Amino acid sequence: MAAYFIDSSALAKRYVTETDTHWMQALTDPVSGNSLFVVRITLVELVAAISRRRKNGDLTPADAAAALSDVRADFASDYRVIEVRATHIAQAEALADRHALRGDDAVQLAAAIHVNDAYAAAGQPAVTLISADLELNAVAAAEGLGVDDPNTH
Repeated sequence: MAAYFIDSSALAKRYVTETDTHWMQALTDPVSGNSLFVVRITLVELVAAISRRRKNGDLTPADAAAALSDVRADFASDYRVIEVRATHIAQAEALADRHALRGDDAVQLAAAIHVNDAYAAAGQPAVTLISADLELNAVAAAEGLGVDDPNTH
């Protein structure tokens, strides 16, 4: 059993067939016993990504509806959802400035660092950031987080 912080670029692979969807589905399967952390904004990002694919014709309306239903159900049961707090925003602002990150990526990273710090303070193993965003992965590694890219599996 391991702890993972999953950003939107990786988590989308659980719901929409992409490169290495099977790896993400195995990692996030409740039977795996993994602790799965996401920040609240991930829900919005996933709904937007799936809805855009439906609008563009990359997903049928039925497939999009099923994916959206699964996302919403899993947010209620499978993930430990991190609510964005003022401390996350302050850290995200600093990260965005220091690394020229996009805003949502900075919030994702700030939340991941928060979870990792809490695990370290409790004497728990490090949390791994799962992201398919190469820029975010590089910055996360520079900030001391372990990272894994589902596109490499």
